[in-house]
Amino acid sequence: MAITQAFCTSAKVGFLTGTYTPVADTMKIALYTSVATLSAATTAYTTSGEVVGTGYTAGGNTLTGNAISYDGTTAWLTFSDSSWTTATITARGALIYDFTRSNAAIAVLDFGADKTSTVGTFTVQMPVAAASTALIRIA
Repeated sequence: MAITQAFCTSAKVGFLTGTYTPVADTMKIALYTSVATLSAATTAYTTSGEVVGTGYTAGGNTLTGNAISYDGTTAWLTFSDSSWTTATITARGALIYDFTRSNAAIAVLDFGADKTSTVGTFTVQMPVAAASTALIRIA
């Protein structure tokens, strides 16, 4: 099993055809354990390998702060950080998906190692929204 960080291929097609509207659609983030298999080929949210634990609900959180911006020739999509409070969970990665569009996969996040929270706040911190650092960029 493996989690490989990627902007999902089906999402690239969805953005180019205008199927996805990430600022208007409900975007969510779900957490996954190291037994999950997620990559650029992931097409939709799945419960397979999803985190189970106190303070976490299947399907994850609704993302907020969805915004599109650009600088020079690079455009990007960004979100606010997402947190689970009083959580006792271990996660290896996450999937951002479009709940409005039949749970279509947008991006896979690989945390690089297991991250754990024990009766605390588990936060997925999004990178700075800029041309060279934003999570989802088109250059």
